[in-house]
Amino acid sequence: MDGWFTPGNLEKRAHFRTGRSLLIVEECAAYALSLRHIFERRGYTVTLCNKPLQLPLYLAETPLDCAILELKLTGASGLECIKIIHQYDPSIRIVVVTGFASITTAVEAIKLGACYYLAKPCGPDEIEAAFERVSGDSMASVTPRATSIKSLEWERIHQTLAETRFNISEAARRLGIHRRTLVRKLAKRPIPHA
Repeated sequence: MDGWFTPGNLEKRAHFRTGRSLLIVEECAAYALSLRHIFERRGYTVTLCNKPLQLPLYLAETPLDCAILELKLTGASGLECIKIIHQYDPSIRIVVVTGFASITTAVEAIKLGACYYLAKPCGPDEIEAAFERVSGDSMASVTPRATSIKSLEWERIHQTLAETRFNISEAARRLGIHRRTLVRKLAKRPIPHA
């Protein structure tokens, strides 16, 4: 659904930084519209951005308090989008919501300025709570978990994807596998951790 929302279609209205203005950077129109509907009902002023290369234009047009973004985007890495948003205004609370979660991308997202990182599926309550998290939780349980070969493979794939800025062909070359094999592996859901 190319062009389902463009900056030119923004209504010119007065925005006040109330903690309730939200930017959603997501290419899946159905998911973005669903989030928009939910957060508008919760009192947020929501702006959708489905073209990450136009992110600076959205930032210039709309004062923001919060942002939700996906890591895997066409034409740009979600990690690069975090960097752009954080450089524009470090006070914007950025929550990464991704179907391609890995430890590597979580660490990089936080280093670049995201305040929280959630793996899909997650609900709007989790996302909204993540906006309010300003410090770590020292009481979080530290439990040992057995790491399976599948989990290690998944982590390595996502680490390589992050290193190559989500370039599938280059990641496949670095991993020493065929591109189609990598695409098939990415289409599968990650193994849940025990």
